[in-house]
Amino acid sequence: MAPSAPVTPSTAVAPSTAVAPSAPVTPSAPVTPSASPSPRPTVPVPRGPVAPRAPGAAPGFSPRPMGGRPPMRSGPPRPPPTPEQILALAQREHVPARIAKGELEGKMKCRIWRKLHAEEAKRFDQVYALMGQHPGLSLGDGFGVVQSGMTVAEFMARKERTQRKAAIKQARGEVDNEAISAFLAALVASKPEMAVVLAERTVLDVLVSEEPISFAFERTGRMEKLQVVLLTRRSEWEKLLPTLERDSKLTQKPANVARQPDKRPYSDPRPFLPQVGQKVRLVLRNGITLTQPLLKAGRFDLLLGQPGNELFVPLHAILRFEPAAQEPEPETP
Repeated sequence: MAPSAPVTPSTAVAPSTAVAPSAPVTPSAPVTPSASPSPRPTVPVPRGPVAPRAPGAAPGFSPRPMGGRPPMRSGPPRPPPTPEQILALAQREHVPARIAKGELEGKMKCRIWRKLHAEEAKRFDQVYALMGQHPGLSLGDGFGVVQSGMTVAEFMARKERTQRKAAIKQARGEVDNEAISAFLAALVASKPEMAVVLAERTVLDVLVSEEPISFAFERTGRMEKLQVVLLTRRSEWEKLLPTLERDSKLTQKPANVARQPDKRPYSDPRPFLPQVGQKVRLVLRNGITLTQPLLKAGRFDLLLGQPGNELFVPLHAILRFEPAAQEPEPETP
């Protein structure tokens, strides 16, 4: 089989665009290192004072934020607002004192705070209105009235009772009760027959124990302390009974004992402390009037009379108290 003829292209492909040759490029002269230039003399440039650099900042650091405005130069610091200025602004704008202080120091305006805290601002309006109607009412008491729903008179009466209770509790805590406790413990240990004087009668019994709010007796059993007007040995009571002075009105109708200590004539033992060792005059709620030396004053009770023949009188049984006139000492020849 004969070989086929070689295939030849029918048409020659010519270049589409002819590029004109550029000018011949001649090589540049070789670059030879030149000698180092001589140092130029430095002339110091006058500058202003340089601000101190922040601790830990790199050299050249500027505290000014990028693209920010330079800080405005403030004048001398303004004096701090006085309490009178704060109070006047708070009352005028009906805002808390801290907000008024902030405005005076250049912080949030009072009107802005009232917009942001409309509900709280409404309560301040109510309180300041009450303060305008009742001169002398403090801001704290005004809020107490609004929150409690009481009248101003009711709230202030409750506040006074609360303060009085707290004062009585504090006063009792400041008085040593060891002598009274020792006296009662000795009666429990020795078991003498006691005269327990109540409002309208006297019970003869033996003290078995003392509890926080009651006494326990051998035959009578448990008796609330508020019922007791006077407690002493039977032998001492029999000697004292014929000489007792009584208030006839109270004998017929003894005074009641209030459950709340703050409502009793005497709950604070401190007025009796200066009279220890002196004669005192006590009028008890069942009319018995005692003029005896005051031996000890405890947190809740007094001891009168002579050592070994003491009279135990609870503070709740006392209606009136006064120092007795001291008898003049006999002159020595």
